[in-house]
Amino acid sequence: MVTRSFNTTGPCVPSDHYMIPASERLPEAPDLIEAKKYFVLHAPRQTGKTTALQALAAELTASGRYAAVVLSMEVGRPWPDDVGAATRAILTRARRTSRTNLPADLRPPPWPESWAEGLLSEAFAVWAETCPRPLVLFLDEIDALGGRTLLSVLGQLRDGYRDRPTGFPASIVLCGLRDIRDYRVASDGDPARLTSPSPFNIKVTSLRLDDFTLDEVRELYGQHTADTGQRFIPQAVEYAYALTMGQPWLVNALAYEIVHRMKVPTTTITGDHVDQAAERIIVTRETHLDSLLDRLHDPRVRRIIEPILAGAEVRFDPFSDDLAYTTDLGLVRRTAATVEIANPVYRNVITRVLANGLFDGVIGAPQPHSFVLPDGLLDLPGLLTRFADFWHRSEDLLEADQPYREVTPHVTLLGYLDRAINGSGFVDREYGVGRGAIDLLIRWNHTGPDGRPAVQREALEVKTHRAGDTDPTQAGIHQLDSYLLRLSLPAGYLVIFDQRPAERKRVGTELGVRTATGPSGRTITVVRI
Repeated sequence: MVTRSFNTTGPCVPSDHYMIPASERLPEAPDLIEAKKYFVLHAPRQTGKTTALQALAAELTASGRYAAVVLSMEVGRPWPDDVGAATRAILTRARRTSRTNLPADLRPPPWPESWAEGLLSEAFAVWAETCPRPLVLFLDEIDALGGRTLLSVLGQLRDGYRDRPTGFPASIVLCGLRDIRDYRVASDGDPARLTSPSPFNIKVTSLRLDDFTLDEVRELYGQHTADTGQRFIPQAVEYAYALTMGQPWLVNALAYEIVHRMKVPTTTITGDHVDQAAERIIVTRETHLDSLLDRLHDPRVRRIIEPILAGAEVRFDPFSDDLAYTTDLGLVRRTAATVEIANPVYRNVITRVLANGLFDGVIGAPQPHSFVLPDGLLDLPGLLTRFADFWHRSEDLLEADQPYREVTPHVTLLGYLDRAINGSGFVDREYGVGRGAIDLLIRWNHTGPDGRPAVQREALEVKTHRAGDTDPTQAGIHQLDSYLLRLSLPAGYLVIFDQRPAERKRVGTELGVRTATGPSGRTITVVRI
């Protein structure tokens, strides 16, 4: 018997992969199709969109009531301004897809011989006229098209809409990364937005494919248990959900790392296994993470991500195009109160990417495990002292090479910690939007006095003091005290980067350190750099 697996590459195949049924992920779609509606489905990449579409199309066709198929529009990407060439590529791929996914009597007839700009509409019309069932088309990766080609395709679909269901597809679903209102087209080389309802004012609604819920993660991991007997304990499932916030690729990638790469031999998978898998994924930065993080240098993304990383007191315009774009990419999520990085894994990876290359060829860059005391504990005071010296000597060089200049201090400290700890522990990040701070929890693995594995936990809060700002020390003491209370830790470090011009000139002076007591009586070491 072939065992199914967790999938991280391409659409899922039900016989080969664990997956959540399309009916659970797209509950509204069948009713819209029944009502012969045209609508939009959008979701970030690697959220299982194509998998859900293919499963839904298969279910609709198997019902005997529809001829449903997913057609990729991505093949038209190379021809943004050659409608004929793009259409020929799309229809050639459509015929092959139909042979694979539809019975012979539901496949399209020969396409019309004309290769004029209206060919796509004419081809879909002929297919609908000859098909013995209502035709349902899912046009996947529609936003891969651009320029005149995108405008032409949308216009042809609008023009054919009135002839449905016998003379044109009964239902068409446009599927892509973004809602249609945000598609970009190129006109004479100048980017423009489709700000008017035309050329596709026939959509009835826009659906967004959400991330997995906790129950769906339980269901997915439970399929593995049912197939193999290897069980994810409840705490492991909940921890996997907390790290990923249900992002489908990450949920599958964690399980794949544990089951297929780490090859955990036990019948029980624990939270420690999830921790190890998350660190391995973060360090290796799989293709999905790299392609997503390439977007960090997009100015639209930077305008959203940078203030979040800085913990700035900023109110994002809920109708902002930048915010909509960054949300649709899956990099951030909106809550009732604020906007935050989409999940803890992305929090970790984003700052690592921004710190990438900062230490290359720089004197004083940390070496792995260079701050370990004789008893195996992490020497955090020594690490911060060495970091302060490194920062004072390299600050100007580091800031000159950093596109996210407002958070260069935070990113540099995080990169320094990651390099120093390097596989012997974890640095958990929390960005305090509106508090002007980043909260960090270092978890350092070592051997305790009794010879058993132990974890040293150290909490830090990182803030900056800029010219014209109120001294953040007292606010930081209160905020860190609350963080320590939540972590049940007796002490922590408040690290303040003094970015006032007069203070930045004091290069080479001693690290400013003093001890304070928080409102709950916890000891707080204030480190001013």
